[in-house]
Amino acid sequence: MSSTKRRPSVRRKIAVATWRASKEGRLYARMAVDATALLAFCAEQRALTGIPVTPAAVVGLAFQRGVEQVPAFHNRVVFGRIVPFPSYDVAFAVDIEGGDDLAPTKVRDADRKTVAEVGAELVAGAERLRARADRDFQTTNGIARLVPWFLLRPLLALASLLNGGIGVRAFGQPAHPLGSLFVTNIGSFGLDEGYVAPVPLARVPLYICVGAVSDAALVVHGEVVVRPQLVITATADHRLVDGAHAAKLARIVRALLAEPHRIDSRA
Repeated sequence: MSSTKRRPSVRRKIAVATWRASKEGRLYARMAVDATALLAFCAEQRALTGIPVTPAAVVGLAFQRGVEQVPAFHNRVVFGRIVPFPSYDVAFAVDIEGGDDLAPTKVRDADRKTVAEVGAELVAGAERLRARADRDFQTTNGIARLVPWFLLRPLLALASLLNGGIGVRAFGQPAHPLGSLFVTNIGSFGLDEGYVAPVPLARVPLYICVGAVSDAALVVHGEVVVRPQLVITATADHRLVDGAHAAKLARIVRALLAEPHRIDSRA
């Protein structure tokens, strides 16, 4: 019986050079929401615009709207100082080749955009990445592929300072490559929930993980009913936020997902 040795992907190589034993404080949170209104809103947006608006896109924008009201989540740590991000950019994970590789597509100035506009940008970004036509991603992959493993870790540390910290373009990546909020959708793989491992070089204060929608028994107006449920988890930088911040953000997001039209109207 023969077998072929498969080289690890560039993403795996970067992961090995990036993550060590955890030293920084992390805050983890979970909430389950009734997805009835969310699913209806996505279907309505698709019918009106022709854009495949997904629950993950709506959840990501709901969190961005919430972060505007809880600004502690819109900071990063640079040289031991807490520094705000210059804009509300949100990055979404895109799976490539059936999940063998992942890459981000970033929506700039998400605070100025509607759900449909964000959905359209995500479709275009995913198409570029899967066609290997995204110049930044290809440049970074090329560098990581060529650099030996023992040099990759210090190179990533420098990228952390330049890209994620100071905020300048370097090594094929723009300033703040993952924005100030990163969203990944593991529900597309059929997983109910999970937690995102932060990427230190990006210095992102908040990571959101969107699980699969599944039927669950929920209490509505004092009665137990079966409704579609969505589990959302968050990983946040505990140096920047505490439980009180997380609770306030969760209340805002929960209210927006119960009435998704408010995300665009700002009502």
